[in-house]
Amino acid sequence: MSGERDPDVDISVVIPVYNERDNLAPLLAEVTAVLLGLGRPYEILFVDDGSTDGSGGVLAELRKGDRRVRLVSFARNAGQTAAMDAGFRRARGRVIVTLDADLQNDPADIPRLLADLEGWDAVVGVRARRRDTWVRRVSSRVANYVRNRLSDESISDTGCSLKAYRREALSRLVLYSGMHRFLPTLLKMEGFRVRETPVGHRPRRSGESKYGISNRLVPSFMDLMAVRWMKRRKLRYEVKDES
Repeated sequence: MSGERDPDVDISVVIPVYNERDNLAPLLAEVTAVLLGLGRPYEILFVDDGSTDGSGGVLAELRKGDRRVRLVSFARNAGQTAAMDAGFRRARGRVIVTLDADLQNDPADIPRLLADLEGWDAVVGVRARRRDTWVRRVSSRVANYVRNRLSDESISDTGCSLKAYRREALSRLVLYSGMHRFLPTLLKMEGFRVRETPVGHRPRRSGESKYGISNRLVPSFMDLMAVRWMKRRKLRYEVKDES
């Protein structure tokens, strides 16, 4: 993470965006209401991942109305991990919260994440009641089971983007495409403490899902094999003496 810490910003909310034009204004209104209720200085950082539906223009207008809103725009679509990485590197807060732009994550859960972060380095949201089709719910359960078995993990819901991190935890990470699904595992590999907490989940109001079985199965499995290799080959040693 290369962004400098700003003592005037306590919470950075990072939101990757790809073709979510109609969801952006209501999302900003919800997130802003929640953060104002906390009474802590904040910023909201949208990362436009090369949207082609006019999302960039909507975000530019929203930014004009609130100095706490920041915008990073990609020249072309680079994927969710790239958008998160760009947000992480530019976030200025002590704590960084992530959520999706599709309104399925509920911003009202942010205070719970922040409260549960006390004594931990990261808090991972677990969608208690999935508001998706049965196909997506079943495929997600299967994917989580396989992912945990092959990576020797116990993360209940790797697909939930609603998470909170201490800034210093993210500072050590080097991300590659697709690795946003494995952030809890990557943090654990660096010795950080990660916990889970139940969060809400809402049906999509508008727009279309960017992920499905066809475009996620093979890439996710390849990423899983990479993480499995990284865990097995990670350097582990203890210096007994030095002179």
